[in-house]
Amino acid sequence: MKRHMTAALLSGTALFAASGAQAVEIEYWQYIYETRVTAMDQLIEMFEEQNPDITVEQVTFPYSDYQTRVIAANMAGNGPDVLQLFYGWTDNFVNGGVLQPLSKEAFPDEMIEETFFPIVSAMERNGDYYGLPTAVRSLALFYNKALFEEAGIGGPPETLDELVETGAALAKKDDAGNYTQVGLTVEMGGQDHHWWREVLVRQFGGAPYNDDYTEVTYNDEAGVAATEWYTDLDKEHGIGTPGFMDEGQAAFRAGRAAMTIDGTFRLGSFSSIEDFEWGVAELPANADGLQSNYASYFANGIGAGAEGEELEAAEKFLKFITSPEAMQVWLEVVGELPASPEAALTEENLADPIYGPFLKGLEYAHTTTFYDEAAQRQVIMDMTNRIFLEDQPVAESVAEAAEEEQDIIDDYQ
Repeated sequence: MKRHMTAALLSGTALFAASGAQAVEIEYWQYIYETRVTAMDQLIEMFEEQNPDITVEQVTFPYSDYQTRVIAANMAGNGPDVLQLFYGWTDNFVNGGVLQPLSKEAFPDEMIEETFFPIVSAMERNGDYYGLPTAVRSLALFYNKALFEEAGIGGPPETLDELVETGAALAKKDDAGNYTQVGLTVEMGGQDHHWWREVLVRQFGGAPYNDDYTEVTYNDEAGVAATEWYTDLDKEHGIGTPGFMDEGQAAFRAGRAAMTIDGTFRLGSFSSIEDFEWGVAELPANADGLQSNYASYFANGIGAGAEGEELEAAEKFLKFITSPEAMQVWLEVVGELPASPEAALTEENLADPIYGPFLKGLEYAHTTTFYDEAAQRQVIMDMTNRIFLEDQPVAESVAEAAEEEQDIIDDYQ
């Protein structure tokens, strides 16, 4: 682990070196996402002003390489002092010796459980917490107001039936039958696999897993119905298709997708759209009014190799970047919701036309306990790809996916 001790200047005049004091340098790692990197740059600057004896270097990697880089660096004894991780990677990072448990002196359990939304419990293993979030996410429906107005549609759909009707009305194809505009993005590799698991399966009367997420339970009538409904968006209704413009968010940004389902983290990047006005709505309910959502977060943990002065500095930095002050910066720059109910559920935020739908979604959201998030996501992607590309019967593909995912879960038991 990189350990550099450098002289620091305080207020541009007083030299710490003159009194024998030196600054401790620590590293913070996260994946590359423009607004997240920008927000962390701001937080590091604020932290260093308040703690002139600590220097923080931000190190970033592409998302596709991030987990591999973290694990490899840790094995080489050169890992980060503080790092960001998706809550669904916790088992891999804990079992791989990447993280150390948070000190109960610095981060008492009572403080954690009183400060953060209950979903913070997904960072707890065998009585120890391994990370804390700055922000939380939920899902919502983004819609292109210009395309809605052009088609004479008054507002976003409130039910699944309305979603199909609206999506079909807004989709366009050329003479060769190729989509030129989709009514709704269809991208299981994006946020749709969460929408399918924790929303659609439940809205069709089932549950994706048992209560402790150790057993796959979507291989039933409800899971098959939810999957058929989803794949019929393309196969029967002509609303959208996988791979359109490569990514759903890219199609939406280009004005070629009337609707897309995405998370709060997309607010920062969508804020730069200038060609049209967009809005946000709660996810459509089923015909009986049942609503569901998926809540998640990226946490910040302390690297297993941090010790001594670096560990003390890492704990100070972790406290700062999970403080209400930091949560507000993250909200303004990235668009993700504060991880503290006190900071998030303000009257102003709840009334906000953009933040409000996401916050309301938190009230009825579920948080999937992932054992290997990437592998479990791939199983669901493969499930729908077999239906889309190979015309595999839906029930058969769902059964195959359930068996594959159960094997992944069992490997961690």
